Amino acid sequence: MGRLEGKVAIVTGGARGIGAAIAHRLGAEGASVVVFDIDAEAGRERLRLLKEQGASAIFVHGDVASEGDVIRCVRSATEAFGGVDVLVNNAGIGAPPKPIFEQTLEEWNRVIAVNLTGPYLFAKHAARVMARRGGGVIVNIASTRALQSEPNTEPYSASKGGLLALTHALAISLAPHRIRVVAVSPGWIETSEWQLPPRKPQLTRLDHEQHPAGRVGRPEDVAALVAFLASDEAGFITGVNFVIDGGMTVKMLYLDDAVIAGALTLLTGDPEFAELVREAVASGALGEVKAALRAALRKGG
Repeated sequence: MGRLEGKVAIVTGGARGIGAAIAHRLGAEGASVVVFDIDAEAGRERLRLLKEQGASAIFVHGDVASEGDVIRCVRSATEAFGGVDVLVNNAGIGAPPKPIFEQTLEEWNRVIAVNLTGPYLFAKHAARVMARRGGGVIVNIASTRALQSEPNTEPYSASKGGLLALTHALAISLAPHRIRVVAVSPGWIETSEWQLPPRKPQLTRLDHEQHPAGRVGRPEDVAALVAFLASDEAGFITGVNFVIDGGMTVKMLYLDDAVIAGALTLLTGDPEFAELVREAVASGALGEVKAALRAALRKGG
């Protein structure tokens, strides 16, 4: 028997990517799975694959930002399987990366609606059912972008930061009902193989080796953590955020010649070349190095 045998789990955005991997893992752990997604075609295909795996599952089509759709999903889960024990708020979107001066209010509102309002609505309605069953678990899929940012990501970063705050607020409010609430913040997770149809990842050695763990993350990594947090083994854990990013958020970076030489080593795989470039910069001989490289490229061409 799996750790989640007899449990009922809703996974929002469960048709593709991280959500799909979570749905499959929870199903493999014995849970009955409700896949909720805005993409009806992808949702039906994911349902087929889950049943092929042997999971007990249904698909509900809808938008997490619509309270009516959320209520319908929770009702469908209750009608099909008797209730809800686990909610994974995974559905999320980003906005086109562009300067804040060019971002529109419509883009901001939609990202906040899906990434923050949606989890709030699902928690509100699923927790009501969980409370009647004596408890449950809510897992909010946030992001390391709640903790650090790249340029021009204000809507997404704000929505994920809000999701972390929502997590600890819900954990306290729902504690009397024996409902635990936790967050998971993935870093770089390559989802190509969990798309429909699956694609081969296009990753470089540099992509992998810049991570202290030595590789880019996989949806299965996140799914394994979620399965543990949803289980009774994690019964003493609530209100906290788990970062799963291969060590990237704790990797301290200062730009100096040694860091740049290290980056060149990662990029080229040639420590000697990287050291020569570093020495050329330090000695003021970079012009000669550039001229030699141009000559070599012309000769090679």
